[in-house]
Amino acid sequence: MNIRIVTEEELRRCVEMDNESLEAVEQSFVSLSKGEATVPPIMRIPVPERTGEVDVKSAHIHGLESLTIKVASGFYENLQRGLPSSCGLMVIVSAETGFIQAVLLDNGYLTDVRTGLAGAIAAKYLAKDSIGTAGVIGSGAQARYQMRALKLVRDYRRLLVYGIVPEEVDRYISDMSSVLSVEIFRAKSAEEVVRNSDVVVTTTPSRTAYLRPEWLHPGLHITAMGTDAEDKQELFPEVLGRADRLVCDRKSQCLRLGELHHGIEAKVISCDSRLDELGEIIAGNKPGRESDEQITVCDLTGVGVQDTAIALLAYNKAVEKGVGLNIET
Repeated sequence: MNIRIVTEEELRRCVEMDNESLEAVEQSFVSLSKGEATVPPIMRIPVPERTGEVDVKSAHIHGLESLTIKVASGFYENLQRGLPSSCGLMVIVSAETGFIQAVLLDNGYLTDVRTGLAGAIAAKYLAKDSIGTAGVIGSGAQARYQMRALKLVRDYRRLLVYGIVPEEVDRYISDMSSVLSVEIFRAKSAEEVVRNSDVVVTTTPSRTAYLRPEWLHPGLHITAMGTDAEDKQELFPEVLGRADRLVCDRKSQCLRLGELHHGIEAKVISCDSRLDELGEIIAGNKPGRESDEQITVCDLTGVGVQDTAIALLAYNKAVEKGVGLNIET
């Protein structure tokens, strides 16, 4: 039995933030919405003494020859030590024999890509066709990936960024100005970002809600991707009540982990509220944005089908390019 070991550097040469990757993740959501995927519950191991967690996500998209199991960690105190906050790997398993085919040592790169692309997919179907200003709250890795991915679907010209660590915001502006080729401005508050943007992406691991309903305005789209655990929260529940459209990556997961579960607990929304999944919209079974005046919110908690889609794309590219180390076991 051969197992292919592929490093982060090799994976970066195989998979990029581009339309091919976008299409792969987009179609994984369609498979999920059609019931053509098996997605076990997330296994989460909290490490509260280090403000960290380790998550295990997986999915089998029916009909594909392989499935993926991902182990990913987020240790947010690492930033104070000059270390990345996230790490991880993905294991490719044959859906025919159960044998391990590959180990992708991506250090969280593939997760960053697929998460950024999910935000772009949300904007593709829920943001106005023409936007001038995008906004991002947070200045870490996902603040970068989300804005790069957004460029694939909306040609915004101006970016507002707000973060609580001034040095990180400085670094963000310096790094991203040339990458995005847009004007980037430091906002004085999260409120300034929301009030002056057409699309806002929240990318923080906050345990306390900060985005308020009175900041919303007609035509705004919000993608909330930081709340992927029960104790995380970025939006006040009333934000969900003010939205004209509520969309999520997976209902059962978001009602347990995401912003939606805070809305349910606060009785601002209910399980009977209109709530669509991204895959239903992509497949054409539900409408996307219906007018330029709508306020839309998409709750993203990260689904295993995204990991399977991006991992199999990377694996197939690695085989095609002949990269990686083959080990005989």
